Amino acid sequence: MASTLTDRLSHLVKTMRGQARITESNVQDMLREVRMALLEADVALPVVRDFIARVKDKALGQEVVGSLNPGQVLVSIVQKELAATMGEGISDINLAAQPPAVILMAGLQGAGKTTTTAKLAKHLIERRKKKVLTVSADVYRPAAIEQLKTVTKQAGAEWFPSAPDQKPRDIALAALDHAKRHYFDVLLVDTAGRLAIDEALMAEIRELHATIHPVETLFVVDAMQGQDAVNTARAFKEALPLTGVVLTKLDGDSRGGAALSVRQVTGAPIKFAGVSEKIDGLEVFDAERHAGRVLGMGDIVALVEEVTKGVDIAAAQKLAEKVKSGSGFDLNDFLAQISQMKKMGGLGNLMDKLPTQMAAKAGQADLDRAERDMKRMEGILNAMTAKERRQPALLMDGKSKASRKRRIAAGAGVQIQEVNRLLNQFDQMQGMMKKMKGGGLMKMMKKLGGMKGMMPPGFPGA
Repeated sequence: MASTLTDRLSHLVKTMRGQARITESNVQDMLREVRMALLEADVALPVVRDFIARVKDKALGQEVVGSLNPGQVLVSIVQKELAATMGEGISDINLAAQPPAVILMAGLQGAGKTTTTAKLAKHLIERRKKKVLTVSADVYRPAAIEQLKTVTKQAGAEWFPSAPDQKPRDIALAALDHAKRHYFDVLLVDTAGRLAIDEALMAEIRELHATIHPVETLFVVDAMQGQDAVNTARAFKEALPLTGVVLTKLDGDSRGGAALSVRQVTGAPIKFAGVSEKIDGLEVFDAERHAGRVLGMGDIVALVEEVTKGVDIAAAQKLAEKVKSGSGFDLNDFLAQISQMKKMGGLGNLMDKLPTQMAAKAGQADLDRAERDMKRMEGILNAMTAKERRQPALLMDGKSKASRKRRIAAGAGVQIQEVNRLLNQFDQMQGMMKKMKGGGLMKMMKKLGGMKGMMPPGFPGA
């Protein structure tokens, strides 16, 4: 949905440049583009109609402020309405209950319930500092119980055993009793799914809900389902008092209509979004930020979070002190910078969170080349001995430098020219670091007309 809607709205902004007001005549052209983009994104028709009516009502007659043109005004209105349709802001998970707070996970088979249960467990442990127990009440799907056991271990939570010959109700009650006796803060109950809605499934999950009285009943739905997601959401809403929605596979979805449709159909807020297959690939859903992504405005907040999560603050401060004191920037530091980038998901992951216009400047071919170069550099650095990384001069001076380079090139599976290129890049970076020594960076900044207040806290010379 992001690319389609962004392309259409960008076209609108260009074609409407110079017009002073959104009028009845020109608003029809704009809304037609928005309507087509939403329908192509697999948003349910009733949701599209309601959305377009709200945008039209707010757009008509709006004056263009300052340098903005009608297309930009419309983009602003569309973003606000997208956010409103998806729930406005953040809807936090409710844990205000006598421990353990019970959370029931509901949805069809294949939506990602089991993996999401583990991801949510990890989120609650890391972000909310909770002691979490998981249990599987899925006695129909082969290996469902073992799957939950495996992913729960990856999440760092505890798993309560169950067996296919037990009744889901008995499993849930036993897990609840165990959670109470061992002072767990949260119990996550993974339920059985089906490939399609059926009465047996709904009767079972209704009974389960009545037995354990969950504080949260989360509907897990595959964001790639499109129109099918709407029908599934409607059936679960009729069967259960849903308190929230979790959208899975949002990273693999080019259309994304489910995010708009499911919220409106269920009336329940979207609380989480699955953004990768990794165990930590679950984000608290922020409607305004997601609306920005949809419109190609990027998600700078998510980018900052990604960087903060991936960067080793202690290592960064250590490097800053090292540079400040002039003790030398070596090849170990160079390797550490590449490792930090990998922890943040690589260049592609960071580029995804930039506004479309900025990301577009770095084409996919350039991005792929940069990723390959980074992997090649990492391979070369790992082929060096610890002493060589610590003392780069061994590779730049002396009689043995040629034989050392040949050995490194063979170990990394590259030509010797690649090793020389890396060492040249390192030499340039080392030279820059030397200029930063003892406040040297400030002198450089002043020459460039820079100001101390522009430097980030803790940066050498700041």
